[in-house]
Formats: sequence, C-alpha cells, structure tokens
Amino acid sequence: MNYPSPPESLDELLSRARAMAGLSLGQLALGLGWDVPPDLKRDKGWIGQLIEQELGATAGSRPEQDFLHLGVELKTIPIDRTGKPLETTYVCVAPLMDTGGLTWQQSLVKHKLERVLWIPVEGERDIPLAQRRIGSPILWQPDEAELALLRQDWEEILEFIALGKVSSLTARHGEVLQLRPKAANAAAKTECILEDGSVGLTNPRGFYLKIPFTHAILRRAFAL
Repeated sequence: MNYPSPPESLDELLSRARAMAGLSLGQLALGLGWDVPPDLKRDKGWIGQLIEQELGATAGSRPEQDFLHLGVELKTIPIDRTGKPLETTYVCVAPLMDTGGLTWQQSLVKHKLERVLWIPVEGERDIPLAQRRIGSPILWQPDEAELALLRQDWEEILEFIALGKVSSLTARHGEVLQLRPKAANAAAKTECILEDGSVGLTNPRGFYLKIPFTHAILRRAFAL
C-alpha cells in the first residue's frame, strides 16, 4: 500500500485536511485499503489512526507532536449534531514520579498544545461508523488567556502529584484540564509518590481537555 508521506509544509497539511472535509470514514478507509470495524468497542483509536494515516502523521505513540517538523499536534474530536464535543480530549500521559524539577514551559502538555490541528468527526452512535462524516479542519493556537488557564491547572495538578495526593485528584479538579486514569485496563499499574514520600502503585493517569474548553474552540472557529 502506498500510504501518504508526511506533508512538507503547513500549507500541504492544511490542504490534505481540507480535502477530507465532507468525506465519510468509509470513503477514507476505502482509499487507504482499511477495513471499517463494526463499532469502536475494540477499536477505540481507529478513527484517529485512520486520519493520522491519511494526513501522513509521523509520531505514532511517541511523546511528541504528530507533525514534529511542522510543530503541529493532530486531534480528532467526535461531535454531536450541534457541534458539541462528545467526550474529553486526551493530551498526554501524566508524570507520577520525579516531578520536582518539572516546569510548565518544558511540560509535554504545553508542547502538545502549542499548535493543534482539530479534525471534527460525527460521533453520535446512531450513525454507522462508515457513514460518519469528517468536518472542516481547525488550526488552533492557544491565546494568552487559554495558556494561563492550562498552566494554572497543570501546576495545581502537578502539586497534588508531588505531595503524594494523586489518588485524591478527580476529574472535577481543574478548570480546563483534568487528570484521569489512562490504561487499557484497571489492572495496569505504575509507580507514584505516596503522601509519606514513599513509592506506591496506582493506575497510569493522563491529562485531558474538558469538553467546555474544546467546545469553545469549535464555536469560535465556526462562529456558532
């Protein structure tokens, strides 16, 4: 199969993304020679992987931007009929050990969100997966107010982690950014700091953008 090569410029990336708008996932899959699963129960990341392939993303599962040479992260976002995101948006894995020297400026969250190409996709479950259409792309960079909110949440969450209070963090913490379990199953464990300073085990955690934050990005872009 001749998969698309990485785009050489931001203009080329945006051109590819605009060319997808209006296509169904089934049409995109057919062009790449991919099979469409019956649903996403066992293939949760399938839509993102399909769109990554079509656009020529290079990062895979590495902790870097999807288009590192262009400074762009790719995020597919499932939306309902009104354009509202249907779920929170995963950003990256959260560090649960050795957080002492970490700063916002060098954080993976900031790196990943410096410039994001959002690809909205119809996500309502009554629409068969193959028939769900891809929306118009949005190239977004956080403004000063958004960066300040992200930084504030990140620093507060990291303080909880450093104090050994990761188990008391819930999805309600944070105004725009939240910490949630991130693992294939509940049995997965990783090391973390406990309140007495010793090392314990807990479920891996990930940073997620809350729905109102991403909804505001989409509303502004489409003037909803």
